[in-house]
Amino acid sequence: MAAPISDRRRCADDPSLSLKRNSWNMSDKPSILIVGAGAIGSFYGAILKKAGCPVSTVLRSEYDVVKEQGIRISSPLGDLSYRPDYVYRDGETPEEYPDYLILCVKVLPGVDRVALVKPWVGPSTRLVLIENGLDIERELADAYPDHPLISCLAFIAASRTEPGVVEHKAYGKLVMGRYPEGIDDNCRELSALFQTGGIGIDLTEQVVGERWRKCLWNTPFNPLSVIANGADTRTILDTEGGEALIRAMIREVMAVAEAEGYPMDEKLIDLNIEGTRKMPPYKNSMALDYLNGRAIERDAVLGNVVTIAERHGIPVPHLNTVLVTLRMRAKLAGED
Repeated sequence: MAAPISDRRRCADDPSLSLKRNSWNMSDKPSILIVGAGAIGSFYGAILKKAGCPVSTVLRSEYDVVKEQGIRISSPLGDLSYRPDYVYRDGETPEEYPDYLILCVKVLPGVDRVALVKPWVGPSTRLVLIENGLDIERELADAYPDHPLISCLAFIAASRTEPGVVEHKAYGKLVMGRYPEGIDDNCRELSALFQTGGIGIDLTEQVVGERWRKCLWNTPFNPLSVIANGADTRTILDTEGGEALIRAMIREVMAVAEAEGYPMDEKLIDLNIEGTRKMPPYKNSMALDYLNGRAIERDAVLGNVVTIAERHGIPVPHLNTVLVTLRMRAKLAGED
């Protein structure tokens, strides 16, 4: 039987804690801690709660709201609202360590993700990333080499509409694998829990390759939505020259991916365009961040691709133009 939250250090110091912990939770499911319970973290926390796991959260600005009323989630899957088992403020000292620490914060300059998770990583904690971007795992893998690291890509349309309130519109599938490659028992266990909670999971031996596949969509659509003042997907594609620009950017991403050892079929260009046209007009996460005055994941989604292209000597004129334009906007806004 798994402890609700694995704190082997404290139980070794005080055996009486084991009795207290067993009386607190009789579940045989592993415990979950969500660090960064925005729309994405809240949704996947709800799925694991539905699967029977104890789920706790670490919050910054929304601590008081979530502590008082829990997290409310409307979804095509039904009402996924839940109360976390524990609600912690960022920087608090944990009472227990989690079995799985799921990090869902945005990958932004100045956000020290290694320091952010440090208080919550126990001897047996597995690290899980559900975050956008490319080459985002390395710093955590280097900092915690003795802890399994599961990297996940979320295919979901969800947004936070007010503090503690999330609207899940569609999708929710995760693609996951151990970083840098492979599938282990931790992946299988977590995958089974998500499936029990009601979402689809694809396990992959090559999660880095899957990140490149997701970049085919994210790297063009997200940054362009910001340059176009928060444009939705339909506006981007239907504007004269818009679809051609998206196709050119996807081709550049594919060229960089191939240089990194992840070649992809040209058919994926059409599949990405056709799949986007089948969706309702959609404002992606970067567009929503921009429109709400929040920092955008510029480097994680676009800048890292351009950096890797430069390392290989591959010209990416469209990607570079968009990146420089975003830097200009940031400079005018006093962000750079």
